[in-house]
Amino acid sequence: MGVEHAADPQQGLQDAVESIGTTLDERKTCEELAAYVCARVCDAAAVDLLPEDPASAPSATRPPPALTRVVSAGRAGLLGAWSANDARPLSLRALIERHPVTVAPGGSASAGRQVMTVPLQGRDRSYGVLLAVRQGPPFSEGDVALAFFAARLAAVHLGHARYHSAVRGTVFRLQRALLAEPGRPHPNLDLATRYLPAGGGTLVGGDWFETVRLHFGRTLLVMGDVMGHGLDAAVDMNAYRSMLRYMASTDLPPHRVLRRLDAAVYEEGTRRPATCLLVQVDPARGTASLTSAGHLPPALFAGDGTGRLLDVPTGPPLGTGLGGYEPTTRPLTLQDTLLLFTDGLVERRAEDIDVSLARLAGLRVRPGAGVEELLADVLDRLDAGHAEDDVAVLAARIRRRPEI
Repeated sequence: MGVEHAADPQQGLQDAVESIGTTLDERKTCEELAAYVCARVCDAAAVDLLPEDPASAPSATRPPPALTRVVSAGRAGLLGAWSANDARPLSLRALIERHPVTVAPGGSASAGRQVMTVPLQGRDRSYGVLLAVRQGPPFSEGDVALAFFAARLAAVHLGHARYHSAVRGTVFRLQRALLAEPGRPHPNLDLATRYLPAGGGTLVGGDWFETVRLHFGRTLLVMGDVMGHGLDAAVDMNAYRSMLRYMASTDLPPHRVLRRLDAAVYEEGTRRPATCLLVQVDPARGTASLTSAGHLPPALFAGDGTGRLLDVPTGPPLGTGLGGYEPTTRPLTLQDTLLLFTDGLVERRAEDIDVSLARLAGLRVRPGAGVEELLADVLDRLDAGHAEDDVAVLAARIRRRPEI
């Protein structure tokens, strides 16, 4: 117990600000609060949280809410000795009265034990209770004030964490709604797609894919990535997607579609830059016409399972107004599978992108695997489920015509 620090309350407040709420993780904030009060004023501490529903907040007329023990620190035996008839009413008092409550329980079994419950109250919202227990002298006014400050600080950070979680959930649902299944390609193409949001605290980004039906059995495959993350990136992603659908419907060559899209975004001046890769597949001719606006090149897996990267002329990202997009055309057989992807599939922290791309190109998939199987195999072997950024992938192969 670090009660020796109580003589320097200013330092105690500064330490609380520096050590509580270092992340947007709710559990981590509770752990930091419990560790802080254990180091300052008590021998054992625990944090009990209310349900996230605001309607569960306690009052003198509402039934007691269900508190959930989230974390504990220090001498666990001091916490475990409390029965439901002792600790729960004390916690409820702190919640209802909105200030710390201290008691020194009598009886030989608990002689010398001091208990303090402190509400986690921030911005008119109750989040739970801090329980602090120690063997020794009663809690001083300084101890109570320090614990109350730490609890209020933690409550503010809990509010931030829950707001962040709610916003991230909204952004994710919005992007999932915007990133609906791509438009139907012509039936002469087999298609498989995946979108995997990054884990952790990273906000959802602007990765997207699309297919556009063109005349004469051709299909335009699209892979794009708006720079940045969050709601703005998701909204800009939808704007790019809508503009591209319209411009592609005019049946311009892919490089001219990118030129028009770049000019339109630059003139509007409100969108984030984005990379984009277009591949126009012509099954009748057995060709693919490719052009890139700063996007990573696609991979091609041959019928024998070997992979390689395709060489595509790369222009600047969309929205710069620089233009300069050039096409390239290459043959595409019935056994070839094109793989378009965003950088989250291959990039690894502190690794050169050429090394990352070589890892993908070096994969050998099962010869004759369908597009769904091939795509799942690539995602699994590159551990895409644990990628540090969002992953969008599209696999396409010319479908063999049934023999008559």
